[in-house]
Amino acid sequence: MSEYILRTNKLSKKYRNDFALENINVTIKKGEIYGFIGQNGAGKSTMLRIVTGLTFPTTGSIELFENDNPKELIDVQKRMGAIIEQPALFSNMTAYENLEVHRLQKGIPGSVCINKTLELVGLTDTGKKKAKNFSLGMKQRLGLGIALLSDPEFLILDEPTNGLDPMGIVELRELIKKLNREKGLTVLISSHILSELHQLATSFGIIHKGKLLEELTAKELDEKCRQHLRIKVDQPTKGATILENQLSTTEFEVMQDGTIKLYHYLDDVRTVSRVLTNNGLVIEHLSQNGDSLESYFSKLVGGVEHD
Repeated sequence: MSEYILRTNKLSKKYRNDFALENINVTIKKGEIYGFIGQNGAGKSTMLRIVTGLTFPTTGSIELFENDNPKELIDVQKRMGAIIEQPALFSNMTAYENLEVHRLQKGIPGSVCINKTLELVGLTDTGKKKAKNFSLGMKQRLGLGIALLSDPEFLILDEPTNGLDPMGIVELRELIKKLNREKGLTVLISSHILSELHQLATSFGIIHKGKLLEELTAKELDEKCRQHLRIKVDQPTKGATILENQLSTTEFEVMQDGTIKLYHYLDDVRTVSRVLTNNGLVIEHLSQNGDSLESYFSKLVGGVEHD
């Protein structure tokens, strides 16, 4: 199995004079849950539609399972499952019947996969209940079941929690985690709510007005948002030594510009200030910093409010 499930190379999509996507370079590794975050209209759905073959790029290319041959992409796209926008359900059919129709459309042999899929998404007890009488959460799970019917290696979900109540969001999140953990399923999931994806994704791509602003791991995101004391002294190396020897902490980083990020003593700034000053250092700046996930996202996109 290839290390990379998806890579895009300067992917652009232009409608008349406007770019929906502009020179997007996304990298998703096998086994990741990749959170694609951006405001409504940022280009998330356009990107997902290109990856799933529902539309084509104006320029640039995509690589799926290390295959970038346009003629062969159709075949490798069969190894994916997707929900783009709303799940396509037959409202007068049961969950079983909906899956049966999609099984026949996809040419999947045998019906064993239907009961397995119903069990996987928690819909085994729906019986003769029609899809039109399902709750929104049940409809989303049935849509997910359709996407999972062919046992894909790569799952793509476009804003899957839209309209769900808090319990429905939790249930869907735990199901995706389970699929990733137990089946090794790689997932690309888009949302405009960073706090929601933060509880699920292992890596992130942040898009704004069609441009990819940043890719980072969940660990890197946590570090950027972690509360800390920002310290600027005239002798950073000496300052770091003092923190380690006299305050008995190694929970700090010295940044390239000489700023020290101290993750301890957040509630005891006076002690930090006193120890540094008593050792002959000049404190040029000392403040408590750290973003919430929402404020970090807002700063990154230029402070524009969410749609």
